[in-house]
Amino acid sequence: MAGPRDLGEIDAYLFDMDGVLTDTARLHAAAWKSMFDDVLRTTASGGGPAFVPFDTRMDYERHVDGRPRLDGIRSFLASRGIAPPGDGTEEERIVALGDRKNALLRESIDAGGIVVYPDARTTLEAIRGAGVRTALVSSSANAERILELSGTRGLFDVVVSGADLVPRGLRGKPAPDSYLAAAADLSVDHARAAVVEDAVSGVTAGRDGAFGMVIGVNRHAPDHADALRAAGADLVVSRLTDLNLTIGGHS
Repeated sequence: MAGPRDLGEIDAYLFDMDGVLTDTARLHAAAWKSMFDDVLRTTASGGGPAFVPFDTRMDYERHVDGRPRLDGIRSFLASRGIAPPGDGTEEERIVALGDRKNALLRESIDAGGIVVYPDARTTLEAIRGAGVRTALVSSSANAERILELSGTRGLFDVVVSGADLVPRGLRGKPAPDSYLAAAADLSVDHARAAVVEDAVSGVTAGRDGAFGMVIGVNRHAPDHADALRAAGADLVVSRLTDLNLTIGGHS
């Protein structure tokens, strides 16, 4: 990979949101489970495969974590060999499932289910205090809303969210497009930017985009850290404060 391997040489940090900045991954997982379990029950009652519930760890990590919503639906349904239920074209049925999942997520968000990790806030404040630029790069179309509700919007110069993918012609993670767009929006060479991710799909995006550094955040089991390294993370931490950053040449 081209570019710096010393954190002190990084000119910008590009953060994922769910599982890195906020504890909203659990809200996403719960919404996915509710929606997919309904689909799986409907399929089973119609003569399809026996009901095997959505696994909020394995299925979530393999098929939906970090991906755009509709891509996650396609991936999970394909893994079970089933078609989306309902009326209309297949794409219309997938969109309807995505809308249902989003409605469930927004109910949780509006109920006050957002938690900001203290180590993430501390690290971002240190980065900002050193004058280093930051971006939030999330596959969630609700990213701006979550940032505003959590009081963290001011910690980022740029936001590229799931709502920007279609208007800007960007592919979702694991493609590097959204991270590359964020670096361009910051007017920073991507080879001097660090990607900070907890999802395998996001780490893959950072690796394939040839970013200066890819930092994996493992707030999960030890084997997830192994998966992040295998996907291309240069280093893996359990808390962002473990980085002990020397930022932009300033201690």
